[in-house]
Amino acid sequence: MKQILVIGRRGQVASALAAFDWGAGIAVACRGRDELDLRDPAALRDRVIRMRPDLLINAAAYTAVDDAESEPEAAFALNRDGPAALAEAAAEIGAPLIHLSSDYVFDGLKAGAYVETDAVNPVSVYGASKEAGERALRERVKRHVILRSSWIYAARGRNFLTTMLRLAREGREIRVVDDQKGSPTAAAEVARVVAAIARRLLDGGADYGTFHFCAEGVTSWHGFAAAIFELAGLKTVRLAAITTAAFGAPARRPANSALDCGRIARVYGIRPAPWRESLARCLAEMERASA
Repeated sequence: MKQILVIGRRGQVASALAAFDWGAGIAVACRGRDELDLRDPAALRDRVIRMRPDLLINAAAYTAVDDAESEPEAAFALNRDGPAALAEAAAEIGAPLIHLSSDYVFDGLKAGAYVETDAVNPVSVYGASKEAGERALRERVKRHVILRSSWIYAARGRNFLTTMLRLAREGREIRVVDDQKGSPTAAAEVARVVAAIARRLLDGGADYGTFHFCAEGVTSWHGFAAAIFELAGLKTVRLAAITTAAFGAPARRPANSALDCGRIARVYGIRPAPWRESLARCLAEMERASA
């Protein structure tokens, strides 16, 4: 029985990994902050070494993008120092490490989709902390996979999808940014990809490095919101398009978050589904859960 240790329990991807059907021969343990705390690197490293899993997945992070502007120490502790400790533990026990990262490592100025070899240039504290976490892994453990994704949402928890549906119920006009583009990606799809990579590594594969995965197709946040309301059958929602400047968030966002998924297709044979199809499946799941 192969043992996989997931750092994270309540986050969107961690929850999806916990719910995923891993099949026979794999035991998955998801551990939250109360057991494995990224904010305590020394204790985290020692505990993971004692546990000696066959593979590690880091699905925990500081994700409050705007709060990070005033809490840089907290962001770097969770997104750089904790992952560095995990990398040291993985190297010590000889276990591969899969680490989730973000489109926010890029500045968003490129005209087309970003490939893995494009220069990073984060424009926010959150983005800088995620990029620092990537570097910390590369410096400490050879057997790693860094998986960058974008615009992740899920049927539960606090995310863009659940926020839009809540605002729709309140009946107010909803103002959404229309000058940032990216690929809305379901947490369940990310979990599926992480599981496929984990299986390959556990079977002795050596396909390490940095990979991009997001849903197929690109839209804006406004376009994502419009699709949510359309597919949910909410025809009376008042939706207005605004600029990033008008929204006035504390942290800068990449104007272009499109990620090229060609490398993961070539190496792992993984090809994403269109983002609207994944969104429709997620909404159907929400409807079944509420029935």
